Amino acid sequence: MRALEWITHAISEIMGRVGWFLILYCMVFGVTDVFLRYALNAPSQWIGTTLQAAMVLLACAGGVYALQHDSFVKLDLFYANASSRKKALLDILTAPFAILFLVILIWKGYEAASLSLMLNQQTPTSIPIPIYPIKFAIPVAGGMVLLIFVKHLIRNLSTLLGRG
Repeated sequence: MRALEWITHAISEIMGRVGWFLILYCMVFGVTDVFLRYALNAPSQWIGTTLQAAMVLLACAGGVYALQHDSFVKLDLFYANASSRKKALLDILTAPFAILFLVILIWKGYEAASLSLMLNQQTPTSIPIPIYPIKFAIPVAGGMVLLIFVKHLIRNLSTLLGRG
């Protein structure tokens, strides 16, 4: 369990740094794009497209980081005042749905990314940017989330059995 804890912590921290960089990128280039478009009347050919890609990557990195740090929003109506064992039970009961969602996300995301690579998909802009690297980020991030989810599931099972 310690190895899994160490691996998920390391992955989460790397994704946190990636997310930090992507937020900085979006801020700097978002402002630059607005300045170029409205102040200089010279819109960029590529900034808007890369900002869209950065937002997809930010969602991927942010999901990994948020799950590791228990920052996902939960339904407080049933969850807020529950004991740690009842919270663990509720998490275990909802686990099959989360696992099903993540497995389908990884499976279909990989299929979409593979097709995009095979077709050499690019943005339909004057400066073509490959789309498949962004599409591959989705199943990779799904795999990372699944790994962290399994760690949380093991911890919840341990709590429910009175060992945690």
